[in-house]
Amino acid sequence: MAQAHQFPPATLRKGRGAVSNGLSQRFDHIEREMDGDFLDAEAAAAEQGADAYADFRPPLRTQVREESPRTAITRNQSPDVPFDRSINAYRGCEHGCIYCFARPTHAYLGLSPGQDFETKLTAKPSTPALLRRELARTGYACRPIALGTNTDPYQPIEDRYRITRGILSVLEECSHPVTITTKSARVLDDVDILARMAQRGLAAVMLSVTTLDAETARTMEPRASSPGRRLHAMRELTAAGIPVHVSVSPVIPAINDHEIEAIVDAAADAGAIGGFSIVVRLPHEVSPIFREWLQTHYPDRAARVMNHLQGMRGGKDNEARFFERYKPKGAYAAALQTRFQKAKERRGLDRTRLDLRTDLFDPSVLTDQPRLL
Repeated sequence: MAQAHQFPPATLRKGRGAVSNGLSQRFDHIEREMDGDFLDAEAAAAEQGADAYADFRPPLRTQVREESPRTAITRNQSPDVPFDRSINAYRGCEHGCIYCFARPTHAYLGLSPGQDFETKLTAKPSTPALLRRELARTGYACRPIALGTNTDPYQPIEDRYRITRGILSVLEECSHPVTITTKSARVLDDVDILARMAQRGLAAVMLSVTTLDAETARTMEPRASSPGRRLHAMRELTAAGIPVHVSVSPVIPAINDHEIEAIVDAAADAGAIGGFSIVVRLPHEVSPIFREWLQTHYPDRAARVMNHLQGMRGGKDNEARFFERYKPKGAYAAALQTRFQKAKERRGLDRTRLDLRTDLFDPSVLTDQPRLL
């Protein structure tokens, strides 16, 4: 039997996914504790009902700091991932998706993968200029660049910084292919660039739709676009000639697995031409954060959820081995995959991710100096 996780007192905040800042960090020795007066006040509030908790908690506001990275493009060497380069304009993500596999990366900053991941963000405004320089280098070999592989390129602070739009402008200028994964309708802010690129075979978008139920979405991914707005974005992107795929991911047993067919149908009606789905993964700190969330929001089914997940991961919360981590095992996992495949076949969502063009790439437009071949 797996060892039970011990959680700190909950500090649930409206509009945030993680219930708390979790346990101690891997890379520092800082421990976060609430003072006794606060705990006494919270206990008193509990006697009045759950809604009274908010009166004893200060607002948890988003903080953004700017970073000057040395490079724009991140190289990926994982043998089971279908892209070798990506760009992340931001660290952390205000969407607050409880299941986000990128949460553990915040520990490298000395911050919590819990609420810090959602509220203490980093923006990289110099990314478009760095990208221009990197693409212009002699010897650069063009392959599609993936946006949205770690944190969402269209999270709310994109409204302020427009870094993703700057990246797309550079890519369009030199005819470089790009794929985007997002759960935000803000992708429509760049439909003009994406439509021009898609017309030349240079762009494709994957929208993540985890549920069609607005209340479930607010609980799992509190600051992401509502399901209805994501489906609207699919329709608008399709109307603009941009190929759209749906990611029915992650599937969480006993939470959203009953919606697989309905999500596929809704995405097909909105114009999606292909689809992808994986079962939720719980690497490192994501596991205790997810467990705490389950106990807070779904105490009646928390044990059932974890039993299903461990049954698909060899008795563990997570499987980290390459080529195994995306392939849950067992009858339950097989049933989920069969249902998804049959739903896709029924609605014709059988197109794989497009092979975007690389032959149009022209780095000479990025520099005043002629490129030596």
